[in-house]
Amino acid sequence: MIPVKGVEGARIGVLGLGRSGLIAARALRAGGAVPICWDDNPAAREKAESEGFETADLSRADTVGSLASLIVSPGIPHLYPTPNPVVALALQQGVPVDNDIGLFFRSLADVEWGDFDVEPKVIAVTGSNGKSTTSALIHHILEHVGRDSQLAGNIGRGVLDIDPPGDGGVVVLELSSYQTDLARALTPDVAVFTNLSPDHLDRHGGPGGYFAAKRRLFAEGGPDCAIVGVDEPQGQYLANQLSEGPADDRVIRISSGQKLGGPGWLVYARKGFLTEWRKGKQVASIDLRGVPGLPGAHNHQNACAAYAACRTLGLAPRVIEAAFHSFAGLPHRSQIVGEANGVRFVNDSKATNVDAAAKALSAFENIRWICGGLAKEGGLDDLLPAAEAHVRKAYVIGREAAGFAIDLRGIEAEVCTDMATAVARAMADAEEGDTVLLAPAAASFDQYDNFEQRGDDFTAQVTRLIGGGAG
Repeated sequence: MIPVKGVEGARIGVLGLGRSGLIAARALRAGGAVPICWDDNPAAREKAESEGFETADLSRADTVGSLASLIVSPGIPHLYPTPNPVVALALQQGVPVDNDIGLFFRSLADVEWGDFDVEPKVIAVTGSNGKSTTSALIHHILEHVGRDSQLAGNIGRGVLDIDPPGDGGVVVLELSSYQTDLARALTPDVAVFTNLSPDHLDRHGGPGGYFAAKRRLFAEGGPDCAIVGVDEPQGQYLANQLSEGPADDRVIRISSGQKLGGPGWLVYARKGFLTEWRKGKQVASIDLRGVPGLPGAHNHQNACAAYAACRTLGLAPRVIEAAFHSFAGLPHRSQIVGEANGVRFVNDSKATNVDAAAKALSAFENIRWICGGLAKEGGLDDLLPAAEAHVRKAYVIGREAAGFAIDLRGIEAEVCTDMATAVARAMADAEEGDTVLLAPAAASFDQYDNFEQRGDDFTAQVTRLIGGGAG
């Protein structure tokens, strides 16, 4: 655990007692604070009380006013669409509002670091899509070379729940926009921006607020090195703002699909090959086409980001390349869950928005596409070109399946509503060489608690129908 520093004797509110909230309360107590906890869910309050934490209704103005600060869990809105009432009280009364990420960055460094041969590093990854795979891939590469590495944040362990890093240790954080938006301290050594596509727009007041939340990771603390995906205008703008000039190699520009040029530090993937250029010279080239855990152009972008992050730590290209080949990928992200009669079954339940689904569709040919769910803002138009090029037929699930199918203009679509029907129909239609792909392009909450549960259902249905042939 990372005890929170500078809080001894302070009464600090903790709003939301899910995983991150409860860990924050423990870390605050370890640092000598007095956490005052609250959650609207009685079961969550009972769990906190069972650990000896004081609970109090933080919706009372006098209670909030007695706090030194308020720590808010990521799922609780602090500004848009409207602030949570407790947060609103804190804002009105001038009580500082923070989250566990802010506590982490202000508490991680220790006087013992002065005795280390190599000071610990923090690599923080954000972006709309690919941040989980990128973070996990960096962690995998570091483990492959025997480097002390811990994976935390929006993936792996809670940030305050990790062990204090030792000599040369690396902490790899996946950070969502919910986490970067509120943190009062953001000081990674290396910051990674994968890409940007419309998502969580209600939570951030539109696309500008969403980008601003991501940008804070780079603007607040000033990382020593920034790795920026430049396939969208926002990434190009961010790289430009961070760089002192074309040759400034504190900014590494990455891309998937376009050749980058100039005197700076560049990593890009084209036609299945990752290439690194620095100071106008090619440094390395890696063939990604045979890497099973990183299929498709979107995963090649993830590979570029992870490669660049590890290069900033001094790892050699061939060492990174070897680690790529042993990376198994993450569940629910282009995960091959079975094969039967020449048909592959791929679980990409994490493709919850249009951009992620389009990238998943572009990674495979002859697709029997299972899609649908709780549609997000913006419609489906942006994925139709990829669907027309790669999809043989769509099988639509979700409570609004009929409407979703209508929006798939030009794509043959069958309304199936539930996962069992969709998998059975796709399997019945599939021919050798086809891929049955779950890439919903929608949230899961109309039928499932989360995208993991949806992906697990897909995997279970596939396993049941192919008779244990999944692997």
